[in-house]
Amino acid sequence: MFTGIITDIGEVIEREDAGDTRLRIASHYDPDTVAIGASIAHDGCCLTVVDKGRQKGGRMWHDVTASAETLSKTTLGGWRPGRRVNLERALKMGDELGGHMVTGHVDSVCEIVSITPDGDSQIFRFRAPAELAPFIAAKGSVALNGTSLTVNAVEDREFTVNIIPHTLHVTTWGDAKAGDAVNLEIDPLARYVARLLDR
Repeated sequence: MFTGIITDIGEVIEREDAGDTRLRIASHYDPDTVAIGASIAHDGCCLTVVDKGRQKGGRMWHDVTASAETLSKTTLGGWRPGRRVNLERALKMGDELGGHMVTGHVDSVCEIVSITPDGDSQIFRFRAPAELAPFIAAKGSVALNGTSLTVNAVEDREFTVNIIPHTLHVTTWGDAKAGDAVNLEIDPLARYVARLLDR
């Protein structure tokens, strides 16, 4: 489980497509504190650490693998060396829950429709897949590229969020542009409520 509070920005430094896709990610996490088998959210996608080490200069790297299913449901299929990635390590018992409960199971991708300045912040408008749009509610939570964000408004399949300067600085959102695909995880509570109503 995660909270959607990004703790580092990683960078894809290697990619190998032989069987499952293997990605090598550079980060500032201390390799002595990351176990093989640990879960780390990469742009909101929970992936398992299968190897780790340290680069010259001190940055850590860790390897993860992504199955065909993961590649089909997320933006990972397009990741190449040089891409920056939002990272969050899994929660430990007693950690502060600063965002909302995020599983790391990406539901689908959505598209950035527009980015509009609003004072020092920016308003991002997204278009969600039709089957997921009903799960997104104004003032509710959503995880986008692993970041816990509050929905401002919803209109049919489109919704907006406001991203403040701090978030733009400590995540990859400062790199984003209209037309980009983004990993989307709906609030798990919305999913369970909908399932109960169906029954």
